Amino acid sequence: MMIAITFNEAEKEVLAYERYYHHHPRVRQKMETLWLKSQELQHKEICRLADITEPTLCSYLKDYQEGRLEKLKALNFYQPKSELMEHEQTIRAYFEKHPPTTIKQAMAKIEELTGLKRSEPQVGNFLKAIGMKCRKVGMLPAKADPEKQEQFKQEKLEPVLEEAKAGQRKVYFVDAAHFVLAPFLGFLWSFTRLFIQAPAGRQRFNVLGALDAITHELITVTNDSYINALSVCDLLCKLRLFYPDTPITLVLDNARYQKCKLVWQVADLLDIELLYLPSYSPNLNLIERLWKFVKKKCLYSTYYENFDLFKDAISECIAHTHDTHKDELDSLLTLNFQTFKDVEKVKSMPF
Repeated sequence: MMIAITFNEAEKEVLAYERYYHHHPRVRQKMETLWLKSQELQHKEICRLADITEPTLCSYLKDYQEGRLEKLKALNFYQPKSELMEHEQTIRAYFEKHPPTTIKQAMAKIEELTGLKRSEPQVGNFLKAIGMKCRKVGMLPAKADPEKQEQFKQEKLEPVLEEAKAGQRKVYFVDAAHFVLAPFLGFLWSFTRLFIQAPAGRQRFNVLGALDAITHELITVTNDSYINALSVCDLLCKLRLFYPDTPITLVLDNARYQKCKLVWQVADLLDIELLYLPSYSPNLNLIERLWKFVKKKCLYSTYYENFDLFKDAISECIAHTHDTHKDELDSLLTLNFQTFKDVEKVKSMPF
């Protein structure tokens, strides 16, 4: 049976494109079939080239007549519904309060709740279907005050950040990192489990850093001994030397060497504002993310033969926060801060 169809030029272009580039193979086959039809080939030739039967061809043509291209793109496959879906509310309610740590735990609990025994892949697919996935648990400092964090963010932090975005002020996030010459264990793609040699001693490379909230440039004071109030004063002098006429705000935690009379006096002399974070609020200090980045970039799963090589690797990494590593850090160091006000907490042990 011949089915007469007229194609306009725009439809021909869509068919020509989608027969190669649509994401689903069945739709690509349909588009190929209709494109062959638009070239005025005989039905037998279309069936041979598209590798389909004549009834299938007729069904494609009728779909096109009824709904044009949109109906061709529709995928109406039969998808059997899992029996587990009948118990979705029961399973969801339990796992919201008692999240499983493994698929095997989920399998056992689902069997207990529903009487249905399913394989690991089946349970895994079911959990994904109801919106669950394996997520790393975050840490909420026990003494953190979400209300104070939110108030600090809105009333103090965000106003100075807006000035920084407008080029009216420099805002730096300040913190010290203490890198100990020891193995930083990470993950590697390897054929067997690998081991990193542990260096002798516990030498430490200290970095007091000030991270520009906007450009991500890092200004540092470093040593091999310890960070103290004098180190902070050195950092303040460096910052004022770089920007002699620009208002400067430092966002920093409540470490004793940063919150002391000497630091206050030097900051006042240099006209630098010190903005202290609420207690137990590392989540509001942007530079904390940078320290994690440095460890991942040059320390995890890497062996350094001596302390000098160890220091050089860290120094090289932090020297290029605003150029070599800029693209990676621009996505990591966004000014979006988790304040834990409405986060879900683990209310009980998993099982």
